Amino acid sequence: MKIAILPGDGIGTEIVAEAVKVLKSLDLKFELEEAPVGGAAYDAHGHPLPDATLSLAKSADAILFGAVGDWKYDQLDRPLRPEQAILGLRKHLGLFANFRPAICYEQLTHASSLKPELVAGLDILIIRELTGDIYFGQPRGRRVAPDGHFPGAEEAFDTMRYSRPEIERIARVAFEAARKRHKRVTSVDKANVLETFQLWKDVVTEVHKDYPDVQLDHMYVDNAAMQLVKEPKKFDVIVTGNMFGDILSDEASMLTGSIGMLPSASLNDKKQGLYEPSHGSAPDIAGKGVANPLATILSAAMMLRFSLNQPEAADRIETAVKKVLAQGLRTPDIHSDGTTKVGTREMGEAVVNAL
Repeated sequence: MKIAILPGDGIGTEIVAEAVKVLKSLDLKFELEEAPVGGAAYDAHGHPLPDATLSLAKSADAILFGAVGDWKYDQLDRPLRPEQAILGLRKHLGLFANFRPAICYEQLTHASSLKPELVAGLDILIIRELTGDIYFGQPRGRRVAPDGHFPGAEEAFDTMRYSRPEIERIARVAFEAARKRHKRVTSVDKANVLETFQLWKDVVTEVHKDYPDVQLDHMYVDNAAMQLVKEPKKFDVIVTGNMFGDILSDEASMLTGSIGMLPSASLNDKKQGLYEPSHGSAPDIAGKGVANPLATILSAAMMLRFSLNQPEAADRIETAVKKVLAQGLRTPDIHSDGTTKVGTREMGEAVVNAL
């Protein structure tokens, strides 16, 4: 099993190191190969996604990814910014389906910003379409406005696009996932305003005919954002487009107590996947040893389950994380009175010990 290790920038190097420790502690054989990506790759090779890194990613069974980005790169031309690395990997590997589970562990109900009774037992799966929408749509750019309210002024524009096949395949992923859970799918759109999402709604409704055992409801994105705060446990599987999924999954992360607890998986049609924490590179705390590695460790568990066909090993890691939380160990983002504050390395070692 070949795993590409792409730590990236900021806290990415610290949290990936702990996840690698966990993988190495399993009684499995891995071929691990590391490569630079993001700002680190730009510094070394002049591009955030060098050819060698992309080649490694394509040849691997799975990719363990940290995070990319730093404020010091904000003045670079957009194609050279660290964030282009993750967009490039999604595009070149066809990683169209993003799985972001939002689970509130029993030990962290009081870390959530919502009342414990609203989040206790929370288990939502957000499935985000990852290679379409406004992030990739063409045309895009800047120009002198030919019309509108201020003709002759500088303007910028992006294009929101979805084709029928793109919507069909992500809808099927959502319905298949729901069949293994509580058989409920909420499709989130903005069909009352956007033609793109009227097509989305129509196609999801058509695909649903092949899954009569799964309940489907539709919800506008603004209402979905409100309901995630008001009554989050009413959701099971949420499926939505790239931009809405980006926003809603970050909102859902805070229901769990910290975005540092949220893993994610991005898969293509061959089950090759990129696995990463849902948070960013956090340059303000990089090097301080305080970042929470649990989202990355849980991402490694998802990797074992979805891409490497090792579900028992995935279960072991997830059980170990629960044991560590039950022991009262907490990184600063989830620390509260009566618990023991630990750093990045200590938390990773605790998971290894629990294994």
